[in-house]
Amino acid sequence: MTELLYTTDAYVSEFEATVTQHVEGGVVLDRTAFYPGGGGQPSDTGTLSAGGQTWVVTAVKKAGGAPVHFIDGELPPVGAAVVGRLDWTRRYQLMRTHTAMHILCGVVFRDYGAQVTGGNMDPLHGRMDFEFETMRQELVAAIEEAINAEVAAARPVRVRILPREEAFAIPDLIRTKINLLPEGITEVRTVELVGLDLQADGGTHVANTREVGRIRVTDYKSKGKINKRIYLEVRD
Repeated sequence: MTELLYTTDAYVSEFEATVTQHVEGGVVLDRTAFYPGGGGQPSDTGTLSAGGQTWVVTAVKKAGGAPVHFIDGELPPVGAAVVGRLDWTRRYQLMRTHTAMHILCGVVFRDYGAQVTGGNMDPLHGRMDFEFETMRQELVAAIEEAINAEVAAARPVRVRILPREEAFAIPDLIRTKINLLPEGITEVRTVELVGLDLQADGGTHVANTREVGRIRVTDYKSKGKINKRIYLEVRD
């Protein structure tokens, strides 16, 4: 079982670990700060180092329940003590972007009652789909103003891991149209933008909405009769 450091502290960028297994082009560690991707957030990249040698981690994906750190070329041996280092610039940009997406989701749900039907992100860019029958420029401008007001509000971002029963007693915990949480899961990780948004979520976030920076709505499109897509850009 790999200890997932990112679930409780998204700011861990360097850590010590032991290689426990080789899995076709990658390694499993006993602990990791690398996010393996999911929920629309791409995986982290970075390096593993030991004994003067460095291996580039090109991607991380879950396989058999454990994050596999994929490496081009020779793998560090099983049993090796390594130091993992994230590409922090990329990770922090993704943290800011993911929190921006939750701000958008929170504002749209609060002000318009629209559920999320999909989403995806890259560093400093993202898109989210909502159940809107119509969308026009005036509505998009109002949403952009509202989400930037939430950035300026400097809302704390709080992460908790709750028993399934306690988590599902929270109203509107699942904001997506389809509940993607596996049936057998016994604990649910929640991310709360205090006073705005509370959702089940497994990704990484900044500690306060003010860290997100200016958000710009760059485009919007109709993706169906009641499915509208909003594109975001997070400004450095």
